[in-house]
Amino acid sequence: MSAFDYRNFDDRRQNSQNAKAALLAKFKARPPSDDPEVIAKARARAEVAKAREERAREREAARIAAELKAAEEKREREEAELAAQLAREAAELAAAQERKSAELAAKKAQRDARYAARKAKVKVKR
Repeated sequence: MSAFDYRNFDDRRQNSQNAKAALLAKFKARPPSDDPEVIAKARARAEVAKAREERAREREAARIAAELKAAEEKREREEAELAAQLAREAAELAAAQERKSAELAAKKAQRDARYAARKAKVKVKR
């Protein structure tokens, strides 16, 4: 249901004219654009906008600096992890080579012991 319940066309026309007159009166009541108060308000709004833009630039610069710092830290961390991995692999390789040489030495010692036992057995039979 409509909030306005005008009974006829003349009432609606009169209300429309009253509303237009109220808007015109409101517009005319505004101070002129060369009024010192209006100029001061405009200047204050401009300063606020300038400060807002400056803060936005500072935030953007801080965000970019933080991203660069994070990227640098990530790169350093990855380099350290890579160096540690290479060191582990080198240590594992050295340990594997050491085990292999120890196994070969043990096999040679067993082979030499078998050979010496065989020779000793042959000397005992003679």
